[in-house]
Amino acid sequence: MNVFLIDADNLNSGAWIDEAFRVLQESEGPLPVRRAYGSSDNLKNLAEVLRAWAVRPFVNLALTKNTTDIALAVDAMELACQSPPPKLVVIGSGDADFLPLVVRLRERGIRMVCVSERSKMGREAVSAYDRVILVGSAQEPLPSPESATEKPARKTAKAPAKKVATKTAAPKAAAAKKTTAKKVKPNAPAVEPIDGTASAQALPDVAAILQAVPSLQDGQPHPLAAVAKALLDAKLRGKNTTATKLLKKFPLHFSLLPLEKPRTVSYHLPQGPA
Repeated sequence: MNVFLIDADNLNSGAWIDEAFRVLQESEGPLPVRRAYGSSDNLKNLAEVLRAWAVRPFVNLALTKNTTDIALAVDAMELACQSPPPKLVVIGSGDADFLPLVVRLRERGIRMVCVSERSKMGREAVSAYDRVILVGSAQEPLPSPESATEKPARKTAKAPAKKVATKTAAPKAAAAKKTTAKKVKPNAPAVEPIDGTASAQALPDVAAILQAVPSLQDGQPHPLAAVAKALLDAKLRGKNTTATKLLKKFPLHFSLLPLEKPRTVSYHLPQGPA
């Protein structure tokens, strides 16, 4: 039996949990026991991804002290005392407070794995685990075809605009403005508002979406609910704008299935012209 116990006060992003499940199921096999421990607010924010992966939520008492770590540790020891005991226990937290628990379970012959967001992993706890899986996008995401061209375009567009503003009083302002326009126009990215009308608010590009949900870059189908939560957390969509509507703006990059009522989304590189 394999067990995945999530500290939802530490591993508190839907995108991180979704990525963790996909990596674990591919490399470690099925996870029959799936539990998440945390405050009512954190568990409520993770409701979509917990429902998508059928994870049982355990709400802690609202006390002045954080009871999540103790609740998780008590259940882990209880599971370890069962007969037969689990073969694998995964702790979804980089908190070093779990170090005594990890050492004790490892001494009982249980394989211990840690899943943590990159910036939250306690370095002193790494050696206690048999394996550490880091999720999230603390580092720069992999470059996409758009990021290589669109990011320089934004810098080019801003710099000439400042020059035009400072030279409006000069005799050759019109000529300078015309020259600047010629330099910017070929590189400026075409941006379409989400609602299809003229708007000052630009649509997020593919690079921004991949930075919010880096796990999409593996090209595998992902639960649409988890992706929607990550896009909302990254403020790439509003509460009144669905993830389906946003992703359909990039048909060359994202596939949503089934077509009628999409439940999964996958990322793929656009095909070049024939």
